Amino acid sequence: MTSVRTATSNVLLGPLSLDLYRDGTVLPGGGALNMAWHWRTLGVPFHFLTRIGSDYREIALGFLDRHGIGYSAASVVGEGASATIEIEILPDGQPHMDRFEDGVWADYRSTPGEEALIAQPGRLHVVLVEGAIAELRRLHGAGALADREVSADFLGFRHYTVERFADTMAAVDVAFIGWPGDREDPSLDGLRDVVHDLGRLLVVTLGSRGVQVFDGRSGGSDRWFDVNPVPVEGTTVGCGDAFIAWFLAEYWHTDDLAAAVERGKLGGAMATHWRHPLPNGAYRSDGDG
Repeated sequence: MTSVRTATSNVLLGPLSLDLYRDGTVLPGGGALNMAWHWRTLGVPFHFLTRIGSDYREIALGFLDRHGIGYSAASVVGEGASATIEIEILPDGQPHMDRFEDGVWADYRSTPGEEALIAQPGRLHVVLVEGAIAELRRLHGAGALADREVSADFLGFRHYTVERFADTMAAVDVAFIGWPGDREDPSLDGLRDVVHDLGRLLVVTLGSRGVQVFDGRSGGSDRWFDVNPVPVEGTTVGCGDAFIAWFLAEYWHTDDLAAAVERGKLGGAMATHWRHPLPNGAYRSDGDG
């Protein structure tokens, strides 16, 4: 397993989007940004490759700079609008998320400098919005991932079919899906077959119901992990990002799958205490509390 010792040995690729709340609040967000914050607090060294539009650059870059999250300053601001998503917190405390706009991520492409960084030995984690899906496929075809262990967040699988999943998994070693359906959904059988055929690892989170792991690697076995439900004091938005960030931090360090799932569950449960994806202090300039 590749050592995790320098910031450039781990690369996080994905959209830094803006969360537009119906009450007028605008916060930096997106799965990649949420993971970046968790990794920074966990002490995981990494470099964040992302793109924002000029419309919200102060909000986005201010967040990254305050938290000491490394990014490529020369290329982080793209031509066009930032990616955005509208969020409404419902009376029961749960989020309703709608109208994701890709913005500069609609046609994302790494710069030559970014691609050279990705081509170095280490690990790459990708949050798979459409622009990132196309770029991952291009990088894989160009041979830029030959020395990278690749993990990917397939989000809620809304961009995918089993067939498209198989195509993307040709470039991915470890996959995560926040499954929106039931454990008995026959589509999961198809996903299991894909990862076993390719010799890959798939972690499917089903919220408070549990975690299903399909392990197609040599000597691996499929496993189910129960979850002890916790009271949701805030919302569940951001729980999946926290799970993946904490899972990978443990997995990269120990190569212990069961320990990584337990750490992921701990991170996901922690995020249920917050009304936004991250604690309020993460968004303030007066501290990280």
